Amino acid sequence: MAGLASEPRASAGDEGAAVVDFALVGALLTLLFVGVLQVALVVHVRNTLIDCAAEGARWGARADRTPDDGARRTLELISAELSPAYAARLTGGIRSAEIDQGGVRVVEVTVRAPLPVVALAGPTGALTVRGHAFEERQ
Repeated sequence: MAGLASEPRASAGDEGAAVVDFALVGALLTLLFVGVLQVALVVHVRNTLIDCAAEGARWGARADRTPDDGARRTLELISAELSPAYAARLTGGIRSAEIDQGGVRVVEVTVRAPLPVVALAGPTGALTVRGHAFEERQ
């Protein structure tokens, strides 16, 4: 069996390179995954806040309700849908008012909430969303 070619051997400088490659690529993929998770969480919270503000505006626009009832309903919905701890951070962040849009009275509920952050690193600031509903008492 002297004529058989032997397997090529890696030089001494290539040993352990796969471990380093795995560590570097693994760290990069982990950061990418956490970033996508952060964006998904922000979008979910934003969409939930929009829905709660719109429902609160509809509640406050009813003939037997006031805009302040809409703000209270919005806070209840945020507490139920997201968490009571997150809703507690919104004190003063929910406002409701009757506004005039093109000659039509509309109840507007505005929610200003902090951005949810997965870890200490992430975006800072606040989300501001609004919900509108046609005033039934016109």
